[in-house]
Amino acid sequence: MAEGLRIDKWLWFARFFKTRSLAAAQVAAGEVTVNEAVAARTSFLVRPGDVVVFPAGKRRRRVTVLALGERRGPAPEAQALYREEEPPPPEDPFAPC
Repeated sequence: MAEGLRIDKWLWFARFFKTRSLAAAQVAAGEVTVNEAVAARTSFLVRPGDVVVFPAGKRRRRVTVLALGERRGPAPEAQALYREEEPPPPEDPFAPC
């Protein structure tokens, strides 16, 4: 089996959410995608190289997983777990279908 970490746990380790419960709620609501697929369950595994998109306030963050981590450590340790990517372009409501 390939190495991976639960998406809710990784989001919490990387300090995107204050609690693991908040991370799990976003996942359960279908707000988190991994490699453009909705991570509908908190047990969804992320691996290094995966691209994770999730809501952060009024915008969406897009990060690439660099490492899984072993604990929720200080901010510098958490920042080593991911690389911030350019956010996806906003959807144009007037674009032709």
